[in-house]
Amino acid sequence: MNKIKKIYCRTYQGVLRAALPFLPYRNPKILHSVTEIPGVLTERGLKRPLLVTDGSIRGLGLTERLEEVLKESGEPAFVYDRTEQNPTTRMVAEALQVYRDNGCDCIISFGGGSPMDCAKAVGACVARPRKPLKKMAGILKVGRRIPLLIAVPTTAGTGSETTLAAVIVDSETRHKYVVNDFPLIPSYAVLDPAVIATLPSSIAAATGMDALTHAVEAYIGRSSTGYTRREAKKAVRAVFHDIEAAAAHTSLRAEKGMLIAAHRAGRAFTRSYVGYIHAVSHSLSGMYDMPHGRTNAVLLPLVLEMYGKTVHRKLAELAVCAGIGKASEGQEILAGKFIGAIYRLNEKLGIPKKIEGIAEEDIDTLASYADREANPLYPVPVLWDKEALKEVYRKARG
Repeated sequence: MNKIKKIYCRTYQGVLRAALPFLPYRNPKILHSVTEIPGVLTERGLKRPLLVTDGSIRGLGLTERLEEVLKESGEPAFVYDRTEQNPTTRMVAEALQVYRDNGCDCIISFGGGSPMDCAKAVGACVARPRKPLKKMAGILKVGRRIPLLIAVPTTAGTGSETTLAAVIVDSETRHKYVVNDFPLIPSYAVLDPAVIATLPSSIAAATGMDALTHAVEAYIGRSSTGYTRREAKKAVRAVFHDIEAAAAHTSLRAEKGMLIAAHRAGRAFTRSYVGYIHAVSHSLSGMYDMPHGRTNAVLLPLVLEMYGKTVHRKLAELAVCAGIGKASEGQEILAGKFIGAIYRLNEKLGIPKKIEGIAEEDIDTLASYADREANPLYPVPVLWDKEALKEVYRKARG
């Protein structure tokens, strides 16, 4: 990256970091069961919720308990269940139409990051009916309160139930962009381990590694704070401790632990941001519809290696925190142990070492998307331009 662009990026990031203490971040209130939701709606005088989910989740019967308690309380849900992996502007428009046609007054998202992103985008469109969604891409472009949003995560990974971001794919261009604004933070998050108990192990593994990626990128970035570092450390420790049992569904305690870990990681990265791992991953899932958690899992150790000694100190701290090594071993050794532990964890969880399907002729466009997303916003340990980012894609595909 040329010197002028570096100065611009670091200045931009410095201004945002200085503003952090004054920005209206908030944590959603925690509920521990979907059966608590009707009480929240009754308390607020809301009677017509839009339930945003996807067909597979509903087909598995995961939403039945919620739909039944809502119906029994006199607040039956109007359902949009056509959200798919990597939600598009078309899906947001369809869900918004269901909201408007039925006079809905609040939104419940039920699922992984995709239904949550779709629900947040619907809320943004309700709040700003005359502003196209693509015009809200970026930072602080919603600017108005959205309808009450309750998030029920069915994966212990995305952390979307605590973030201010909605990631959407343009249906026409396949460009993936992010809408970031404080009104998008859900008012309530339901951390109910019963909801994730039937999640396929492969999805539980990938989304759990997504949570680890959130925590690590928040920790190693240059905009971390005491609060975000504490939350990230707790998340990293919990992921290494609980992810294998949670993915195999052998421990309800571990599944609850992963829900909390993902939530903590979400609290960390929504304040300290992510980095090039997410920028590259978003471009891949946007163009090829690849699972976001899995691409993050593959990219995480690879990009940490590419960052080199710049991240050794912080990775060493995470290694000690996770019980992977002892402080006396030295930063470089501990950083290597931490990266090695991620590779081994991926292998145990059945996650591949490389990402297949990245076409050489697409790399220029992919790198442009990643560069546009990450620079100047993400306070990464090392600044890379488009040309440097191309190397990430080539290494990722082997």
